[in-house]
Amino acid sequence: MILDIVIGVLGLAALGLAGSARVVKQYEQALVFRFGKVRPELRGPGLTMVVPGVDRLRKVNLQIVTQPIPAQDGITRDNVTVRVDAVVYFKVVDPVRAVVSVEDYRFAMLQVAQTSLRSIIGKSELDDLLSNRERLNQGLELMIDNPALSWGIEIDRVEIKDVALPESMKRSMSRQAEAERERRARVITADGELQASKKLSEAAAAMAETPAALQLRLLQTIVEVAAEKNSTLVLPFPVELLRFLERASGAIEQQVKTPEVG
Repeated sequence: MILDIVIGVLGLAALGLAGSARVVKQYEQALVFRFGKVRPELRGPGLTMVVPGVDRLRKVNLQIVTQPIPAQDGITRDNVTVRVDAVVYFKVVDPVRAVVSVEDYRFAMLQVAQTSLRSIIGKSELDDLLSNRERLNQGLELMIDNPALSWGIEIDRVEIKDVALPESMKRSMSRQAEAERERRARVITADGELQASKKLSEAAAAMAETPAALQLRLLQTIVEVAAEKNSTLVLPFPVELLRFLERASGAIEQQVKTPEVG
């Protein structure tokens, strides 16, 4: 009889011990609410004991949480409709405030992130959203971090993932880029023509000083054309050569007429 009582007492003690034992993981901290009031000391990783029916254990994850921000529609400061999504990384640094100060800190962080992202869209221009994201990320992090600190949450980083543009805006930007490339091509071509004209002017001045160089150039051109094995040979004839021949023929005629006059 006494043995049965001892076994029963031991069984009840074992059940009570099992009901009061809790395990806290390495990346967690636990709060103990005793009659609804939070105890000042936090329970660290490992096995911890609570009073059944009196204490309630609340575990808080201290790992970095990756919270995607759903895509938000907004109008930029230069009146362009865009759709922007982002992601925020945060962690709990004060479990007491994260549990006591806000009902659901993850939901609260999501709402603050969405509101801040819309505000950033309205304050920024399209070029900033496309090319200056680092500064926008810092501004967005600062806007989210202000209320998060009062909830015992620390923002690790915020990143804008994608900026979706309307199809009409994409076509306009494509035409703009094409026009810019065409402008550069024309400028390069014009610059090449300018440099070529300067070189040709220098070559013409050199040939004007030495008329024989013009004849050599003519012969070289004939050789190059003949090397193509064309059936028809077009021979360019400089005007200067015609004038030279005209002057030469005039001098010969003058020499012929002079004896006759004498």
